Amino acid sequence: MVNAPPPFLPGAFVGAEHHFRARVYFEDTDLSGIVYHANYLRYMERARSDMLRIAGINQRAAMEGGEGSWAVTDLAIKYRSPARLDDDLLVVSTVTAVRGASVVISQSILRGTDTLSGETLTDGQVTAAFLSPAGRPRRQPAGWADRFTAIMNGETFPC
Repeated sequence: MVNAPPPFLPGAFVGAEHHFRARVYFEDTDLSGIVYHANYLRYMERARSDMLRIAGINQRAAMEGGEGSWAVTDLAIKYRSPARLDDDLLVVSTVTAVRGASVVISQSILRGTDTLSGETLTDGQVTAAFLSPAGRPRRQPAGWADRFTAIMNGETFPC
């Protein structure tokens, strides 16, 4: 009898926050075992993508349907303390502003598995604009702004 692997566990909403777990692998680090600075952006991107998927914002369908796609237009990041090989990380994402063609998401990466005891390693703020296939800003697809507003208000979405 072969044991099946456990099902994929995505992130989850906790009130107005989206929580996404990650682990630091060898490939994420430099020679000293510290996470390379650009990899924090990868953890944040994965968390944002997971948050959108859970909220029912289908980025792939929008791209394939010719509506457009998201592009990061502004990014601020502050590194506080390094993550290290084998650390368990928690990426906490919060929608802080919703506009017709963009959304602002604040994110923190913590060492540990919860927001109460975790040490904040990195804080960031990302503005993403929805762009037409030609690369021009355009309004988000119908209903997306409403979903972002619901996230800001702490409404939950099924996984």
